[in-house]
Amino acid sequence: MENILNNATLPVEFILLGLWNQAETRPFLVAMILLAFITALSANGVLIVLIQRDSSLHSPMYFFLSQLAFMDICQILIVVPKMAIDSLTPGNSISLAGCGAQIFLTMTMGGAVCLLLAVMSYDRYVAICNPLQYHSRMNKRTCLNLAAGVWFGASLDALIQTVFVLRLPYCNVKEVNHFFCEIPVLLKLSCTDTSTYETVLFVTGIVLLLIPSTIILSSYSCILSSILRMSSVKGKQKALSTCSSHLIVVGLFYGAAIFMYMRPSSYHSPEQDKMVSVFYTIVTPVLNPLIYSLRNRDVLGTLRKLLWKCIVCQKF
Repeated sequence: MENILNNATLPVEFILLGLWNQAETRPFLVAMILLAFITALSANGVLIVLIQRDSSLHSPMYFFLSQLAFMDICQILIVVPKMAIDSLTPGNSISLAGCGAQIFLTMTMGGAVCLLLAVMSYDRYVAICNPLQYHSRMNKRTCLNLAAGVWFGASLDALIQTVFVLRLPYCNVKEVNHFFCEIPVLLKLSCTDTSTYETVLFVTGIVLLLIPSTIILSSYSCILSSILRMSSVKGKQKALSTCSSHLIVVGLFYGAAIFMYMRPSSYHSPEQDKMVSVFYTIVTPVLNPLIYSLRNRDVLGTLRKLLWKCIVCQKF
């Protein structure tokens, strides 16, 4: 073991082996990923523009939705372009600095989404279950403080994790069987005992995954309880449909992240890791704007008004 550690060095670069191994299906799958990429950028970008332009959407709920849309745009920009290039021209390397940047940025965005979804569920809980206290509890200063806390907490955790994992010895192992640099995958390549770090990663998962998901489930339980007491059948059906859609997206994101980050490295396999990572880096950025916002009547109304203005301007 001592000889191994003496020979261990930090690689100057890594080679990402990509998402797919079969060359014949690669062009089709790359096209599907690029379609998801364009959809996520377009939908989230449109959502941010609509919220900024329409004063009727300047409320805490839409402020947090614009933050979520920005995080989704950043997440998919960090992962997909490099993955597409590597898939079309295999063998491309990523520098140690580039790998560290990917880890830091994806961890920051992932952690921020975890915390923000909990904040959003609390916002909806106050709005539905305590409507008379909503404006006093969720004032502008509170919203800004919550958003700042989300970004600070996620970036601090990401910085600590990134510095630690990049200092591990890798015994000149360069090939990473994944489509981007991710902590659980790199841990398997290290030639030293990573059990202590896995424990730290597990505790981090409790803070950033289990606690927020508990807050979300508690908030939506109270919300559903209030909905079931509604007298309007139509209103009840609409609210139930919205809540169920939100919970599906939350379940996909948290389920995939918990499966990835809260298992011992011995239980990880490359194919499983890659498929699970697709959910929270590509699938949820596509689904979030569609589920949370573009099915929303206020957002669609603002979109129609904006499109109508564009048509009128073109005519004159």
